Amino acid sequence: MANDENLKGHGFHERTAKEQREIASLGGKASGETRRKKADFRRTLNLLLTAKIDSPEWTPALEAFGLESTLESALNMAMIKAGLAGNVKAYEAVAKYAGQSSQTETVQKNQQADTELKQARKQAVTGERETDEALQKLDEILKGVRENAIKQETE
Repeated sequence: MANDENLKGHGFHERTAKEQREIASLGGKASGETRRKKADFRRTLNLLLTAKIDSPEWTPALEAFGLESTLESALNMAMIKAGLAGNVKAYEAVAKYAGQSSQTETVQKNQQADTELKQARKQAVTGERETDEALQKLDEILKGVRENAIKQETE
């Protein structure tokens, strides 16, 4: 159970405004250093990825596709090659970064319906549009969601 005796300094101690500023300053400096390190990491990674390579394994294949022989291109091709060999994680990574979704069309439609439902509710509550119009839209969305649910159950 918490009590004054187990707090820092064996008693309740409020920090002064000066102490709070010093702590905030230290936190800000640490945050800035972390941001700089992350930015340096990204710059270095991008330089490495765009570096040209002369690999007997990758260069001919990449150039056959009209691509530059860079580490980035080789890495992408290696991921595709791993996916073709049956590596599901590699396939999922390729699909994800190619802009494809692992979600089914039904899941995407339901998410869209949820988004529209939230917008309709907001409009109904905030009065952004006429209440009758917002409620009518809400009814249409609910009807679509119900139809999707029934369709899924029958499949």
